[in-house]
Amino acid sequence: MRNRDENKAVAIREKAMEMIVQEGFDGLSMHKLAKAVNISASTIYIYFKNREDLLNQLYINVAAVFTTVTLQDFDPEMDFEAGLWLQWKNRYQHILKYPLHFRFSEQFRNSPLIQQQEELEDPFRKTMRKFIQHAEEKQQLVSLPPEVFWSVAYGPFYTLVKFHLDNQTMSGKPFSLSEENMRQTFDLVVKALRP
Repeated sequence: MRNRDENKAVAIREKAMEMIVQEGFDGLSMHKLAKAVNISASTIYIYFKNREDLLNQLYINVAAVFTTVTLQDFDPEMDFEAGLWLQWKNRYQHILKYPLHFRFSEQFRNSPLIQQQEELEDPFRKTMRKFIQHAEEKQQLVSLPPEVFWSVAYGPFYTLVKFHLDNQTMSGKPFSLSEENMRQTFDLVVKALRP
């Protein structure tokens, strides 16, 4: 059995994400990936069982890093406004550092072709449920169905991020997200979520 080289594994993962983001899931084949990384197709199978294993491992790795970064310095018993702002900042910094990972994750999560592993997000979801419950108990947050909460709390954030990553607004004007306009949007979100 050939030795595993972590640098090759990283190159395979990064190129696979790049191909998926640019060409979609149908654009990724093991042969095309091997050619793009300048290795033999058989080398990929040292690291991944098959295409599905590669995709699932990509998502697992990206989701684990995202969860770690998002929960950095976060406590589910924080004041609601402070905790939500920290979530926005942590997410934004991570997305700026790894835009390819973010775009891949979004594509993966929204694809009907991929069967997801729900248990991957349990630590994150558990922490966020505690955070929301604590905010409701302290009357810092209006009680809402989870889908409504997530839409209001994070929908505006992800819209701004999309404008920033695309470097343009819906009307085609150049756009770069600043902390000032992120904070302005955040303040409106918090106002909508207060009891």
